[in-house]
Amino acid sequence: MSIIVEFFAAPDDASAALVLQTGPRRAFESLSFGNFDPEEAVVEWECLFADVSFEQLVEADEPRLVAGQDDDGCVVFAVSPRLSAALAEAERSEVKDAAVAWSFQRAEDGEAIDPEIAEVILSDLAALAGSARRQDQNVYCWFA
Repeated sequence: MSIIVEFFAAPDDASAALVLQTGPRRAFESLSFGNFDPEEAVVEWECLFADVSFEQLVEADEPRLVAGQDDDGCVVFAVSPRLSAALAEAERSEVKDAAVAWSFQRAEDGEAIDPEIAEVILSDLAALAGSARRQDQNVYCWFA
């Protein structure tokens, strides 16, 4: 389980990869969270927002690794354009419904994420995705 999870907006993969060792806070607009698996979360969120199956996303190698090693140390991955767009366009009620569903999914797997905290995470991420979109940037995640 990750200790630090930071979602951020960057112009491209090369720029995003530069934060591998230090994290994005000093270089890019970012959101900091903790104590959940961000790779699994973005796949679950994409299933909830974009109506695709978990298996389809895993087969497509989502999320796409940008920098780092998945088995040790820090990692940077790209949030898919489909999920970024869905988040940016989501209505508040859609975000709330997805947060409740995600919280329930996590509880089924023995991971407690309060629905209100899930809603804050997804609302903040939706705002970041909207901001990134307006600036013609992509959304990434760094975790350690």
